[in-house]
Amino acid sequence: MKKTIQLSLISVALLSSLSAEETVTLIPLSITSTAIETDELKATDAVEIYTQEDIEKAHVQNVYEFLNSQTSVITMPTYGNPFSQKMDIHGYGIGDGYQNIVVTLNGRKINNIDMVAPLLSSISPASISRIEIIKSGGIVTGGDGANAGVINITTKQNNDKELTVYGGNYGTYDGSLYLGHSEEKYSLSTALDTKRHAGTRYIGDGDKDKNSLTNGSFDLTINPIDELELRAGASFARTNVIYASYLTEDEYNDNPSVAGATNWGSTEQEYDTNALSAGLTYFINNSLNLNVDASQEKKKSNYITYDYVSNYTYSAAKSTLEYSKNNLSLVGGIDVFNGERTSGTKTTDKNNIAGFIMSNVSFGDSTLKAGYRFEQVTYKHDDTSVNIKDNHSLHGAELGYNYALDKEKSLFVNYAHSYQAPDIDRFFSYGVFNDFIEPMQANNYTLGFNHILEHNKFKASFYYIDLKDEIYYYSDLINSWPSPSLSVNTNIDKSHKYGIDIYDKWLINEKFNLALNYNYVQAIIDEETGRNGEDYSGNKLPGVSDHNIKATLSYLPTQEITLSLIEVYRSEAYAANDFANDFAQKQDPYNTTDISVTYAKKDFELFAKINNIFNQSNGLWIKDDAIYPVNFTTTAIAGLKLKF
Repeated sequence: MKKTIQLSLISVALLSSLSAEETVTLIPLSITSTAIETDELKATDAVEIYTQEDIEKAHVQNVYEFLNSQTSVITMPTYGNPFSQKMDIHGYGIGDGYQNIVVTLNGRKINNIDMVAPLLSSISPASISRIEIIKSGGIVTGGDGANAGVINITTKQNNDKELTVYGGNYGTYDGSLYLGHSEEKYSLSTALDTKRHAGTRYIGDGDKDKNSLTNGSFDLTINPIDELELRAGASFARTNVIYASYLTEDEYNDNPSVAGATNWGSTEQEYDTNALSAGLTYFINNSLNLNVDASQEKKKSNYITYDYVSNYTYSAAKSTLEYSKNNLSLVGGIDVFNGERTSGTKTTDKNNIAGFIMSNVSFGDSTLKAGYRFEQVTYKHDDTSVNIKDNHSLHGAELGYNYALDKEKSLFVNYAHSYQAPDIDRFFSYGVFNDFIEPMQANNYTLGFNHILEHNKFKASFYYIDLKDEIYYYSDLINSWPSPSLSVNTNIDKSHKYGIDIYDKWLINEKFNLALNYNYVQAIIDEETGRNGEDYSGNKLPGVSDHNIKATLSYLPTQEITLSLIEVYRSEAYAANDFANDFAQKQDPYNTTDISVTYAKKDFELFAKINNIFNQSNGLWIKDDAIYPVNFTTTAIAGLKLKF
């Protein structure tokens, strides 16, 4: 059956009559989500930009899938949970890398105060206008956690009206609706997305790891006078997911869809979010404007399996004053965030307040960027008999320079001093308060080259990162539970990372184009001793693959038909808990090949996609015989999109 589906898709494209294709050219894209707008040829950072068209052509089921297949970002489901996935950029590890990436949605930071990854599944791909990835930069405006970089997601504000539906094997179906309307004085948009999946793994008694998700958003912008813009938005997400536990290596190799005999069983979680936002921009004059934005988000996490409920309240406000005249731009602002989590009798807070300034000046063929951020982070933990407080004063800085060799080529160099204040889970071990640990500090150095032609966009950058107090979880593999365990969150004394990022988009001819992302990384522990006396010095950070490759080859036989072949490969790595680099089992290479075909004409589009066509087994290795299967079977979807 699989071969029949694959051959049918290929036949649709190859048997179509050839016709002349419209001329497509590449130009430098604007970077719109940073404090000071520029374009990617003049940028002083390593930047990736993905447009609405890129996202639509990928036909992904969620944002994680797009990041993992099309960008340099690595994603993996968190212990089997597809709605909350771990992420990594620049070798911070698939275990904790997501805590070193700041993610914003229309400028609102969506990172969590505990060890829960940002819920990117709550964002409908149909509502996205742009995704901009700033690597090893963004600390001045992104703040706490922007060590590997910043992912800025912007939703649409246009007149699009789209309905998309699709279905697939394993009981997969999805329906999404986007409605936008824009006029001179106002624009509004709404998006709604609902997904259901019957599951690919068994959890016992014939049941599977099914899941469901519904999310929606509403955004309104009004310009009552030319000098004033008012903004308001609301969004929600409702998730229910059952995810199976780990397998032994023998179970994984034999059949990764089984429940497994030696683990603790499946987990069911409900996770709901509700967010409100409001803001304004006042254009004082042609050179000066004031921006004020505020938001509140309430979340509820209910682990039904363990009868464990946590409630969150996040409140944030950000105000900036922007000046731009001739070749000089200045932005200064105040950034405030208050986060609270309540679980039973325990309430823990993490509060941030920061001030920052960023400047950008152009002179001749040169562009210079400089910025500074001061951030105060305070913690408070209240229990029936415990009241504990702590605080940190943190400093971030960015300095970058870009030199345009000509209209098509540029060189840039960038330095950033960044930091990560610990999340609130780091202070606890098995639910008992352990101790406050030190923030992480990082010095990032990047050297890059851009070459943008009409038919080829090439970017390359080399980076080196020097770290102090990198945060990690020491897993005690000697003293087993329930005996007293030394497992604890702590710091790596010293470590460093270096690597190369290469991106190339090549319009080969009117029929073929190729997009390639290649990343090479080394993440080394320089000084650290485990609590049982292990010497980790000179070891590799676990969960980091040396090589990461994403490639998409597209064939356009006619103006209406596109056939795409997508390859994703990551080399093997040490298992997530293997800081000693001596486990018997390693993280296997990750490999998947996908194929898609699209027929689009005017306001109508048909599409089909097969993921993992060679049925490659993939998994997340935590330690020996603790493997969480992911993307281990062939899946297929087919659907249509209507624009009206």
